[in-house]
Amino acid sequence: QVQLVESGGGLVQPGGSLRLSCAASGFTFSTYRMSWYRQAPGKERELVARITSVDSGTIYADSVKGRFTISRDNAKKMVYLQMNRLEPEDTAVYSCNARGLDSFKWFEYWGRGTQVTVSS
Repeated sequence: QVQLVESGGGLVQPGGSLRLSCAASGFTFSTYRMSWYRQAPGKERELVARITSVDSGTIYADSVKGRFTISRDNAKKMVYLQMNRLEPEDTAVYSCNARGLDSFKWFEYWGRGTQVTVSS
């Protein structure tokens, strides 16, 4: 059974930090591209950060460059999002996404998300 379980969200003051974690199971984690998305109330879901399976290359949304860092631990089947200098505009539900090839078919999985609220 495939599972992506996010944790680490919460309430933080502007300028603070949080570290999100996503625990994966049920698929060949090391071969999947992993991403973090977020969706704020009344807004569309947007890609925050992505890390590849092959060389752990990363991409970031312009709004989080220099503040957020995505990383992965293939041995633990975990992906992380370190979020620094948080701003109220970062308030959203953050979801973990996995996409990859398995037996020559593309698969995509989503976690349920974790709420991040940045407020004083």
